[in-house]
Amino acid sequence: MAEMLEEEIVTHSPEETLAVGRRLAKELRPPCLVLLEGELGSGKTTLAKGIVAGLGVASEEEVTSPSFTLVHEYGGGSKVYHIDLYRIESVQDFATLGLEDLIDQPATVLVEWGEKFSFPAPEVRIKLSHLGDEERRIVVERTLRPSPGS
Repeated sequence: MAEMLEEEIVTHSPEETLAVGRRLAKELRPPCLVLLEGELGSGKTTLAKGIVAGLGVASEEEVTSPSFTLVHEYGGGSKVYHIDLYRIESVQDFATLGLEDLIDQPATVLVEWGEKFSFPAPEVRIKLSHLGDEERRIVVERTLRPSPGS
């Protein structure tokens, strides 16, 4: 049985949100599914930039929102897929993306707007919300899976 661990963080600037992403990246081990949830402008892409940079596969400046392309791929040996489901409306459109193939790879898969569709149990679910001008609440839910042989 998987156990859940929850952590709440409040950031006061985009730079702090990036730093949280870099810190979270140190805990991610592929294959890993990370769902990023929250309203428009809540900091999902900013957090994703920090995670991708923290994984060492691209700089924060190289990471952009995949709103129009739907999927960005980063890294050579170690892969990160950054997916944005904002423009995906139907289950049929979702099914044509082939995300199951990406999730099955030994990669880190970051999904913005992850709450829009049903996914296999993610290793990490991150809920972002506005608190004020620059302030964001970031709630990180980790699924702790028993290690093999335990």
